[in-house]
Amino acid sequence: MAVKVGDPAPNFTLPSQDETPVSLSNFRGKKNVVIYFYPKDDTPGCTKEACAFRDKYQVFTDAGAEVIGISADSQQSHKQFASKYNLPFTLLSDTNNKIRELYGVPATLWILPGRVTYVIDKEGIIRHIFDDMFKFEAHVEEALKTLKAIPT
Repeated sequence: MAVKVGDPAPNFTLPSQDETPVSLSNFRGKKNVVIYFYPKDDTPGCTKEACAFRDKYQVFTDAGAEVIGISADSQQSHKQFASKYNLPFTLLSDTNNKIRELYGVPATLWILPGRVTYVIDKEGIIRHIFDDMFKFEAHVEEALKTLKAIPT
């Protein structure tokens, strides 16, 4: 079952590209979190999206938010992808798609893992969900617009 705006964000722990486990609960009470699920490292659309988040990363941190990308790629793949494009944020490996399923991220055309962004406030409540497979940069703009509307 998919989560909705207003729901508590399901907690999870996944390994990052530097092999450190990251839990969503680590941010509770401290930072807003932007989680974006994407299909695959180093593909044209996913690279555009990751670079758009990279280019606005300082705006996200200035807004008190952390950015986290999640896909089914391995930690090694994430490490290479982050290094190749100088990504300053965390990429998490959801190799069995359990967290993708927990959040209810739909597949596109029933085969491609979907591209969905969630904005989660400091209290762990989902404030916005943006689902669009092809408007890569729009995920960044939607997330920033939502963050600006969350009281600090």
